Amino acid sequence: MTEVVADLLSDTLTRPTAAMRHAMAEAEVGDDVFREDPTVRALEERVAGLLGHEAGLFCPTGSLANQLGLRLHVRPGGEMLADSLAHVVRAELGAAAVFSGITSRTWSSVAGRLVAADALAMVTTGVGPYQVETQLVVVENTHNFGGGTIQPLTEIEALRAGLEPLGVPMHLDGARLWNAHVATGVALAAYGRLFDTVSVCLSKGLGAPVGSVLVGSTDAMAEARVWRKRYGAGMRQAGVIAAAGLYAVDHHLDRLAEDHARARRFATALAESVSVVDPAAVETNIVMIDTSSTGRSAAEISAAVGEKGVRAYPAGKDRVRLVWHLDVDDAGTDAAIEAFREVLLTR
Repeated sequence: MTEVVADLLSDTLTRPTAAMRHAMAEAEVGDDVFREDPTVRALEERVAGLLGHEAGLFCPTGSLANQLGLRLHVRPGGEMLADSLAHVVRAELGAAAVFSGITSRTWSSVAGRLVAADALAMVTTGVGPYQVETQLVVVENTHNFGGGTIQPLTEIEALRAGLEPLGVPMHLDGARLWNAHVATGVALAAYGRLFDTVSVCLSKGLGAPVGSVLVGSTDAMAEARVWRKRYGAGMRQAGVIAAAGLYAVDHHLDRLAEDHARARRFATALAESVSVVDPAAVETNIVMIDTSSTGRSAAEISAAVGEKGVRAYPAGKDRVRLVWHLDVDDAGTDAAIEAFREVLLTR
């Protein structure tokens, strides 16, 4: 079996550090279903405050946090809008339809980047019993399948301004919002306050082993708590894992800049050898390699670099996705550069 020297399959691969494990072991706990876990409550309050909202709800997964957010806003049979590459429509296994009876329509985007006018052009309201009405618009920041794209704050603001008179709320899938904040310097609350609900993930680049937080108004989070239990995700002494999230927010946030720098260094070095990546398109920790000019599929190239100890994700027929995280250092980045050079320069 080939030794893995750089695992760039996903930033979900980050492992808890020794200090994070210590924080977990020392966590004060209680029964979270009864709201008696002080560490969970501290995490919820901390993240809600960072994002400019009243309250938070700790969830086991990002998909659940998103689905609870959607459920809060859209009645069964109602419609949510998102871009065609959005995680909530591509990678959550139809949960919005299965769990909540939500219908979906999508607009096309380039690299997942939001253009407010494209979303607003699709909004349908005030049509009575004749058409499905739009009850929610979802934005993803940063955008996973877009390649770590950062959404322009001006476009989010324009979308909010267009939706407010229509009474249509907004949900942010902010699984990697931390990355957008670190890359741009835009305050988390500046993003968060533009949305009615926001989900953020702790188990990707921040390195916690599990967990996401949904934030919104106090009333919304009280309702989401009921649905979390109804979906079977009530947790007991969850402070053990919430402590990892608190540690991650306090100690790992600034370190995301290291991931961004290594991703750009990889893209720049590879572009000097073969034209399969645009370094200017690398905004955060994700690099997308276009294999369409190589004569080989993304799956074939991923398998080939895998034989050299570098794991990557074939994100479609002709795109390979690589994601930097805290467990991939400079040596791992150098190994990835060499592996891709060898594979792509060999016909």
